[in-house]
Amino acid sequence: MEITIFDGRGRPVAYIADDSENSIYLWSGHAVAYIVNENVYGWNGHHLGWFIDGIIYNIHGHKVGSIQEKCPSATYAAPAKYAKYAKYAKYARYAAYARPALSLSYSDESLEDFLKQVQVQ
Repeated sequence: MEITIFDGRGRPVAYIADDSENSIYLWSGHAVAYIVNENVYGWNGHHLGWFIDGIIYNIHGHKVGSIQEKCPSATYAAPAKYAKYAKYAKYARYAAYARPALSLSYSDESLEDFLKQVQVQ
């Protein structure tokens, strides 16, 4: 089952696909990241942060997104998904950053910008 990821304001921004790579897709159908254990990597191989207990944290330890049950705001209904585009070949993974203390607050960076920074085009 695919899992919707919401930003701190309750807007659905992306989803985790039900595939062997735990791919993260934007609603546009583009695969932008994936999860390995609790680490979130961009398709370009860069370590973005962590997915822990339903919350995505950036490399500074701030929240950038979460599943519905962990969202601090009322959530909006998810829009219809576009068809998934073919995935690009993954780049080699960079080493993961050391995990900082995790913050209770959300980052000023939007979830969409966070995910798009590593999008392969």
